[in-house]
Amino acid sequence: MGRKKFSQREIDVIRKLLGSKMHGNRAQQKMVRHTLRTVFEFNISDFNIQGKAFGSSDLDECIRRNRIHILDDATIEAMKLRHAEKKLHDEAVQQAEAIADGEAVDWQQVLKEWNEYYAQNPE
Repeated sequence: MGRKKFSQREIDVIRKLLGSKMHGNRAQQKMVRHTLRTVFEFNISDFNIQGKAFGSSDLDECIRRNRIHILDDATIEAMKLRHAEKKLHDEAVQQAEAIADGEAVDWQQVLKEWNEYYAQNPE
């Protein structure tokens, strides 16, 4: 599930990408979908009818029906920042759990021990 809240600038770029997707070959369409997912966290499958192409008119319809919300740039940037912070925190917790369970090695600790050893035992 991707985002449902975008800035007007993002919507304008998404609209252009959808237009180029409709006119591109299969490889170009695949690249546009990848860009939409990775850069904008926009998943066409969240909004379209299965088997029907999703274009800029469908985007406008989603906006009209409030399935997609347009917010100001500052709100979107704050939302992205909170999302990035949460992702970093979740990854750190997951890494700590893996280390505690013996499923992973704490490479920072290993590096520290390595550096201490070679500081005491120069070649």
